[in-house]
Amino acid sequence: MKELELSDSVSLQNTKENPVTEEQIEFLKDQSCSYESLFNRRAQLYRGRNLHEKELTESDYKELLLDHYTFIKRPILIYNSVAYIGNSKKVVAAAVKAVKND
Repeated sequence: MKELELSDSVSLQNTKENPVTEEQIEFLKDQSCSYESLFNRRAQLYRGRNLHEKELTESDYKELLLDHYTFIKRPILIYNSVAYIGNSKKVVAAAVKAVKND
């Protein structure tokens, strides 16, 4: 996210100290089309809880996202009511383009 050169007026939410709310998760799900797309399979708890061996439903993903902050893909940037979720090159490039065009 350093590429974005965001101003000091941008607020950051530390999800470890200030967990996401159900309302925030719903907004992100609406932006990304599913709870699964918000889910971080690289989280240590994913393997620790043997979740990789289970077939999870959307309801399961939602519950897990609300249960522990490490299950949420990060970072999340919400800019002009559009959410950019994760740190893939494609997502970062789209976020940079949106921010730079304003």
